[in-house]
Amino acid sequence: MASERSEQITNEMILFSVSIIRMVEKVTIPISVKNQLIRSATSIGANFAEAQESATKRDFINKIAISKKEANETKYWLKLVAELGYRDQEIEATTQKFLMILQKIISTSKGVHSA
Repeated sequence: MASERSEQITNEMILFSVSIIRMVEKVTIPISVKNQLIRSATSIGANFAEAQESATKRDFINKIAISKKEANETKYWLKLVAELGYRDQEIEATTQKFLMILQKIISTSKGVHSA
């Protein structure tokens, strides 16, 4: 069962996905780039939500790690979109925030504490 904080993060990820979809609807970039960006961005939240129902700690960590990989991929596509002439600093900042949250979850779940 997901905690209140997990539900809050999931909701933020849903809003982030909506922001990405709305952004790509109004920019003139190749459809292949639009599709890749939407896939990676929406996958962040989908994998995070799936992790909340994991049967084991190992499965939970693996799903969170996948979510983090998707956030890294999203960061890449956003850089590419920026090079094509459209930059959204708020979306970029949110992507970075998710990367940090997901890394913290992985570290905490593995019992690794930062100094």
